[in-house]
Amino acid sequence: MSPLVLSSATLQEVTPATGVFSLIALLIGLPLLGAAVLLLGGRRTNKWGPYLGVLTVGTSAVIAIVMLVKLMALPSESRAIGESLYSWVFAGGFQVDLAFQLDQLSMVFVLLITIVGTLIHIYSLGYMSHDKDKRKFFGYLNLFVAAMLILVLANNFLLLYVGWEGVGLASYLLIGFWQFKPSAAAAAKKAFVINRVGDVGLSLAIMLMFVTFGSVTFSDVFGSASQASEGTLTAIGLLLLLAACGKSAQFPLQAWLLDAMEGPTPVSALIHAATMVTAGVYLIARSNAIFDRAVWAATAVIIVGLITIFMGATIGSAKDDIKKSLAGSTMSQIGYMVLAVGLGPIGYVFAIFHLLTHGVFKAGLFLGAGSVMHGMNDNVNMRRYGALRGAMGITFVTFMAGYLAIIGIPPFAGYWSKDSIVHAAFEKSTLIGVLTIIAAGITGFYMTRMVAMTFFGKARWEDDAHPHESPKVMTIPLIILAIGSTFLGLALLFWGNIKTWLEPVLGLTEAETALPELAIIIITLSVVIIGAIIGWVMYARRAVPIEAPRGSWLTRAARQDLYGDAVNDALVVRPSYHLARVLNWFDSRAVDGFVNGTAAFVGGASGRMRKYQSGFARSYALSMVGGAVIVVLALVLVRL
Repeated sequence: MSPLVLSSATLQEVTPATGVFSLIALLIGLPLLGAAVLLLGGRRTNKWGPYLGVLTVGTSAVIAIVMLVKLMALPSESRAIGESLYSWVFAGGFQVDLAFQLDQLSMVFVLLITIVGTLIHIYSLGYMSHDKDKRKFFGYLNLFVAAMLILVLANNFLLLYVGWEGVGLASYLLIGFWQFKPSAAAAAKKAFVINRVGDVGLSLAIMLMFVTFGSVTFSDVFGSASQASEGTLTAIGLLLLLAACGKSAQFPLQAWLLDAMEGPTPVSALIHAATMVTAGVYLIARSNAIFDRAVWAATAVIIVGLITIFMGATIGSAKDDIKKSLAGSTMSQIGYMVLAVGLGPIGYVFAIFHLLTHGVFKAGLFLGAGSVMHGMNDNVNMRRYGALRGAMGITFVTFMAGYLAIIGIPPFAGYWSKDSIVHAAFEKSTLIGVLTIIAAGITGFYMTRMVAMTFFGKARWEDDAHPHESPKVMTIPLIILAIGSTFLGLALLFWGNIKTWLEPVLGLTEAETALPELAIIIITLSVVIIGAIIGWVMYARRAVPIEAPRGSWLTRAARQDLYGDAVNDALVVRPSYHLARVLNWFDSRAVDGFVNGTAAFVGGASGRMRKYQSGFARSYALSMVGGAVIVVLALVLVRL
């Protein structure tokens, strides 16, 4: 590492949008228009609708690339571009515009969302070709892309919240797309409910920002952060962390991600690899001005990231379902990113760096898994795979590129980004650095296990399986993503200089570590290779039984997602059920009893009083005389 260089993010002056930058709203508008046409146009759009979905997102990707070129031509201090459409919310002194901000951070997310999104749309043309509701599927994909673009382009937390909830809605629709399957419908509901828990954190954080700063616009909140108390900033930071845990499937809100694999495989690639699960990382990185001043909140971020790294890696090591094993891997890799943003200025840039490379190679891995499923009659059980490299050559080669990238073998993309996080972790704490290296070794194990069970060893195919390569509409995106998995890390680090690019927004601190940089690299690679060798010996050199052996207690726990559902059931579901029963009893007996009792008393009293309303004058006269007598007697008694 270089000698100590301290640099913190400063608020960039926002320049009004002109030229191509005036098309920022069009980035969102195109996929939003596509979603409207496909979802409202009915079955008449079935034939050409999917191509419209590809065209809208693809056009947004082209516009984004042109914007990147123009943005790179500007001085670094002038790369924050703003566009305000109109005054959106106004109440007294509170005003929020429907406004967007394109800067270095949002630009990299826009590129990831639109380019990877376009490739996944193209892949889906082949994958969903026989689905009768494919135009609806592409409509949901367009809706998701539009919501994600709103999230990363918003210049205030209220508009970000709109995109945040839009992403949640679209993910619910996509996960449960095959709703005729009870498991898919249940997975969609589970994802929706757990994400709502995190959304409560974001909504409360926004309210607290308004109370504290009188605004929810990024420039106002971050510019005034230094004037707020540490306690207030810590509260905001912890609430933002809760929101991030929901969207990014981090502990303790991680249970939805594995079940979400019930959706079509392109959904896993788009939502659960490249975009939605990274929203939490974006939220924390964007809010760096708050976390830099909230030490306890940043520490909590590190702890959550570390726990999730090992939870995801452990689950990924035990799952036989290829998509669920990749889902565990996603949890773990997002954990690396969350850990990095918790490290502060020494980690923000590297978190986004790994987010970009991971978005590419994990999308390739998920789509590769979908290609394998396509050739294996949608079978997801890796124990029924084996020896597929001969039957699916392109899928094998592209999958291997993603494999080498994720375990961090140079010069593949993951080596440059994940090892940067390891170095940053050592700068913060030797213990944290050692833990990240151990997790890297586990990554080498479970990914080698996946490759060995799928592409090597003896064929364990079912009798009706006839493995074959996927059509070009599916393999071409795989090839492009494989190229990205191979060269993106080098391109971003040395050609694009990702550190210099993001530093004005996120800041960057570099310092000497306890161990020399070369020593960290050698140790990390050695641990990864050891993990890979263990995985190879266990699953390539030995016969893989079709029926999974019982395994150790940890293996059994990992197969049950480390009992995440059981814990949620014990701590949330059953207590909520019993609380609901108590409240129902209180409502029916106490509340309804009081209301019904009052009504019965009034009804009974009125019934008795009605008997005295006979309509006879002599009865009323007698009552008056009786009353007068009682009054006179009372007066006499008082005098006595």
